[in-house]
Amino acid sequence: MIQPGSTIGIFGGGQLGRMSGIAARRMGFGLSIFEPAANPPAGAVADQVFTAPYGDEDVLERFLRTADVLTYEFENIPAATVRLAAARKPLRPSAEVLHICQNREREKTFLRRAGLPHAPFEVVGNAGELGRAIGTIGCPCVLKTADFGYDGKGQIKITGQPADLEALWRGFGSDRGVLESWIPFDRELSVIVARNDRGQTMVFPVSENIHTNHILDLSIVPARVGPAILNDAIELARTIADALELTGLLAVELFLAPGGTLLVNELAPRPHNSGHFTFDACVTSQFEQHVRAVCGLPLGSTDLLSPVVMVNILGQAWARGDPDWSVLLAEPRLKLHLYGKGEARPGRKMGHFSVLAESVDVALNRARDLRQSVFPISD
Repeated sequence: MIQPGSTIGIFGGGQLGRMSGIAARRMGFGLSIFEPAANPPAGAVADQVFTAPYGDEDVLERFLRTADVLTYEFENIPAATVRLAAARKPLRPSAEVLHICQNREREKTFLRRAGLPHAPFEVVGNAGELGRAIGTIGCPCVLKTADFGYDGKGQIKITGQPADLEALWRGFGSDRGVLESWIPFDRELSVIVARNDRGQTMVFPVSENIHTNHILDLSIVPARVGPAILNDAIELARTIADALELTGLLAVELFLAPGGTLLVNELAPRPHNSGHFTFDACVTSQFEQHVRAVCGLPLGSTDLLSPVVMVNILGQAWARGDPDWSVLLAEPRLKLHLYGKGEARPGRKMGHFSVLAESVDVALNRARDLRQSVFPISD
């Protein structure tokens, strides 16, 4: 058990590290960050920031000396760095969980072997294998890179048998991919589950997520689905956490297919964009729960205090100059979170706001009206 007063080391210095750091600070923990980019958002709340490529073993060694326990805010950490770190200090979630979740091939294979529901898929390594996989999976389907995909990057939708498989494969730009059946889902859902090293498990309320251009736009909580589906989603998250022997936090992204079938889309062993609502609308936020689980502490209540809608604020909100935040803040049940990023680029996550209300319908309408008035972005 890692008690307050100890130091948590985080690989990655983005907004997830920043918000985890805020939670850690409030609980009395120190914070060290290892991040390749200069001036990361999490640096504002850290005691020490180590800026270097993850492969720099000298800087890694100095970082490790500052930390009592290690975690991460994103999955794309080199395997060699993970092995060195895990040999020196407790790494939670474990190196094995990270190994599975940072690669779609391994993640899908884990789901298949564990008997968990997922879209049909085939692993492909060249144009010939892709052609055979399309014949097996059928069209439409989607080709995804095995590594380094997020927010829709590294994906190609295939609607019919390609005329030139070789050209398609060259354009794909990766030497290994996962071909999945295209799922005509009714809704996208996600569940955040936490589990500590004694097996205590807590699950947050199910979020209903709306994406625009493959980037999360809105999270609606409680999700607008029936109680049986909510219960199934929560139990599925628990099952996955147990199967992974998770210590830490895990986001489970789900498709709700026609007929009420839930399919696991992706796993993320860290705080997740769709869990940002918990900062303002739950007894314990996903970030505090992440700290508790990583440190082996008892987990907090995940009870929902109010219906809530979370809205991502992307870089295009600055297209006409700095937004007038006072318009948002005039809403007394709105919570604004800006991440301290310097450059506002289209598609870059710069912040979010959450609107709490007596019902999700009221929260959703108010959130959309406020966004439209400050930075018009179509749904």
